[in-house]
Amino acid sequence: MKPRGLLMIEHRTIEKMLALAEKEARRIEETNEADPVFIEVVVDFIRTYADRTHHGKEEEILFERLAAMKLDDEDRRQMEDLVDEHRRSREKVRELGGAAERYLDGDSTETRHIISLLRWLADFYPKHIVKEDKTFFPRTERYFDEVALEQLLRDFYEFDRAMIHEKYNAVVESLEKRFSEG
Repeated sequence: MKPRGLLMIEHRTIEKMLALAEKEARRIEETNEADPVFIEVVVDFIRTYADRTHHGKEEEILFERLAAMKLDDEDRRQMEDLVDEHRRSREKVRELGGAAERYLDGDSTETRHIISLLRWLADFYPKHIVKEDKTFFPRTERYFDEVALEQLLRDFYEFDRAMIHEKYNAVVESLEKRFSEG
């Protein structure tokens, strides 16, 4: 498998989650009631899987290596655009987490905001994914020889291996902090 193959497999999982987010937005619209557990799962999924794990491999491995190369102007511009899109998605997920907290605190007016944010994410990710799958990944693969592509894939796997520890160490630290304050 090539490195882009692993990233594209992750894209399929992200697309499935965002399709569910769109369905939840429709359900909230019909009932005017948000499901805080579902929203928490979406926020955690995007933060951990889509952003930290998937975008982490892109930004911390692939993009860093590409940034050190002599890219043509279009490839460099597209890479910068993709990083900016990652940043915007982080902002929207942060907003969604805040809207869900306010909803849980009794602010039922947050349902409109939650719907809007779920729809933004469900609309954003497929377009972002198409740019990567159809244009950026195939175009930039030419900057690597076979040995470098194999190393990139190994580094992606190593990154994934470390993620489970990062995720659950953060969970434990968060709970320790909560219990030491209370």
